[in-house]
Amino acid sequence: MLISSIQALQGNNRTFKFRIRHLPFILRLATLTAIIIALARPQSTSQAENVYTEGIDIVLAMDISSSMLAQDFHPNRLDAAKDVAMQFIADRPSDRIGVVVFAGESFTQCPLTTDRVAIINLLKDIESGLLVDGTAIGNGLATAVNRLKDSKSKSKVVILLTDGVNNCGEVPPLTAAELAKTYGIRVYTIGVGSMGTAPYPVMTPFGVQMQQMPVEIDEGILKETAKITGGAYFRATNNTKLLDIYKQINLLEKTKVEVSAYNNYKEEYTLFALLAVLFFVLEALSRIFVFNKIP
Repeated sequence: MLISSIQALQGNNRTFKFRIRHLPFILRLATLTAIIIALARPQSTSQAENVYTEGIDIVLAMDISSSMLAQDFHPNRLDAAKDVAMQFIADRPSDRIGVVVFAGESFTQCPLTTDRVAIINLLKDIESGLLVDGTAIGNGLATAVNRLKDSKSKSKVVILLTDGVNNCGEVPPLTAAELAKTYGIRVYTIGVGSMGTAPYPVMTPFGVQMQQMPVEIDEGILKETAKITGGAYFRATNNTKLLDIYKQINLLEKTKVEVSAYNNYKEEYTLFALLAVLFFVLEALSRIFVFNKIP
């Protein structure tokens, strides 16, 4: 069509009805959205929980002498002991736990804390060779007792793990045990090592080589130490047995927890159902009275 001039069309502004021509479609989408949300039945939840706990303070006293590198456990005794200890720590969220290491001397690797991440990270840093070599069981136990003696906890426990015989240190093991008994500290002792001989890494002129060496654990001292304090002695000969021992101790020293909780749920779909009805009515009215159509 040929038009000589568009001057007559220039003043023709778009009407209000033209500008809102998509309103019915938008209202229809809003209606469907509100219906879908209402059918999903949204809920709000409020809950309260009261926890009453009788915490236990536990110190893990771990032998890190060179003999703990023996490979009758996988990959060796020290790494196996660390792995099981980490699992034990993770299973006791309500207790304070500390770590003491000993060889020819002893020191506190981690003081009593509820920070599980910190304890596990410090356990990972434990290596044989951090201390003068030897097995000072009495010193290790005395250091653990020193960490627990001022504790206000109703239950105080030391889990002492070693693979040897007390051969150095200023404190005899039984003296440390009597000290633990004085402060009401129960001691569980664990002897780690296979029966007979075990492969030890030994430095030779040709480098480190594995040699079969006799396994010597002073079970008499460990049993007497546990007996004096009201604890128990365990012998671990492999990884599985060591894991089972920690599970037994975990059951023996169970934290008492009483939890009182309630949950309150409130349905929130009513608002969306009302919005769906509102949008549907607005769409119908706009089609009838604005666009002159019967929906």
